[in-house]
Amino acid sequence: MNKIYRCIVLSLALATVGAHATTPGEVEKGGTLREATLQGLTGPSRKLSEFRGKPLIINVWASWCGPCRQEMGSLERLSRSKGAQQFNVIGISTDDYPEAAKGFLQKAKTTFSHYIDSKLLLENMLGADHLPLTLLIDANGRILEKIYGAEAWDSPDAFKVISKKFNIKM
Repeated sequence: MNKIYRCIVLSLALATVGAHATTPGEVEKGGTLREATLQGLTGPSRKLSEFRGKPLIINVWASWCGPCRQEMGSLERLSRSKGAQQFNVIGISTDDYPEAAKGFLQKAKTTFSHYIDSKLLLENMLGADHLPLTLLIDANGRILEKIYGAEAWDSPDAFKVISKKFNIKM
């Protein structure tokens, strides 16, 4: 009986830890992103702070991730939409091999900037424990929203969320 009881308690404890677990160094919703260097994948490397002054949409993805591949076209269309001049859209690949990420981007024909996170710094800071992850960041670098899973980013519903969070008209 004692052994069964310990197993139940341990199972409940592990379930509770998993429910509240974060990635190492994660900045939670409402927090401000720390400075980081983004390693260029489709262009030059940049500092995260260079995106301040304008709202930012960050999409964290990997070339092997089916839902990531599924939503990339809608992110491209969002980045070219009428309201897109009011914010920036960037992608961050968590691929281990830049060649795999570049190969996917060539097929996807995206035009917005992409970076690669080979050292897991951004993956951990952003909380990308599963993919895709899209973050809505205000002009001061504060995380307004974290959205896990594939979305249709060029849909009227997505435009409403972006408009409301960024306080812009789309």
